Amino acid sequence: MYIKPFKKGKVRDLYDLDDKMLMVASDRISAFDCVFDEPIPTKGIILNSISAFFFEYTKDIIENHLISADISDFPAPFNEDEYFKGRSMLVKKIKMLPVECVVRGYLEGSGLKEYNKTGSVCNIPLKEGLKQADKLDEPIYTPSIKAEEGHDINTSCEETVKMIGADLALKLKEKSLELYKKVSDYALTKGIIIADTKFEFGVLDGRLALADEIFTPDSSRFWDVDDYMPGKAQKSFDKQYLREYLETTGWDKNPPAPKLTDEVITQTLNKYMQAYERLVK
Repeated sequence: MYIKPFKKGKVRDLYDLDDKMLMVASDRISAFDCVFDEPIPTKGIILNSISAFFFEYTKDIIENHLISADISDFPAPFNEDEYFKGRSMLVKKIKMLPVECVVRGYLEGSGLKEYNKTGSVCNIPLKEGLKQADKLDEPIYTPSIKAEEGHDINTSCEETVKMIGADLALKLKEKSLELYKKVSDYALTKGIIIADTKFEFGVLDGRLALADEIFTPDSSRFWDVDDYMPGKAQKSFDKQYLREYLETTGWDKNPPAPKLTDEVITQTLNKYMQAYERLVK
């Protein structure tokens, strides 16, 4: 059976069901804004399961778009096709906001690069002398503007006020920090540090609602508590392994993407599985 999605993203496919949508996590993987030809087997099921778990875990903080991740609740013909089992969510249609909400609890990635140049991250001054992977005194909220193509563009809370209004911009910041605090505390009990993560929100019947995916290895940076040592790159359970491999290939990060080896596919899947097994199982 093949049903054409109305929208096909880098890794997710969306199916229009009138006032609802079916959001399907494929096994495709992307890095540096390129989608690779080689899938990561069962990756979509892992990401979908983690998101479904945390949508339930955080619903006391904020409403979300999830209706059900159980295939028996899907309308025909989706409930008859095994492909959709485990990797799909039936969700409410909401009006998405053009802001990606990033929370950083540790200094890494683009935040580290900016700090080393300016002493700040997204115009938020940080104390002097911080090293790679250092824990910040308090998590910081660093929104970005979602781009249709290419990298999202870092912005500021002041700019988001201009885009969506002061009340909504403040709610995004408050809810993002609250979500990060609750789940990062939980993750620590499972031996995982959530260094940073990102959220997407929308508006449903005038109310702010959480959407897309949350606390997955695609949207977060996960580190092993036992191996944590500031001043260097950390052992991770996320897409960082793939990024680091690609940095060694000489690829210029423009299409076409290089072919992924069987070893890289296996190791990437193992990273995702470890995150799932620690956080959800």
